[in-house]
Amino acid sequence: MDHGFMTHALLWLIGAMAAVGGLLTVAAFWSMGRANYRGD
Repeated sequence: MDHGFMTHALLWLIGAMAAVGGLLTVAAFWSMGRANYRGD
């Protein structure tokens, strides 16, 4: 494997983890907001 591909793969992996983390954060806040609005 050449150096360029490894760098690209690493950046893609970091980007994917950031995207998944952001989606999970939004989902967590959304579910907490729903729980509060329901008044449980």
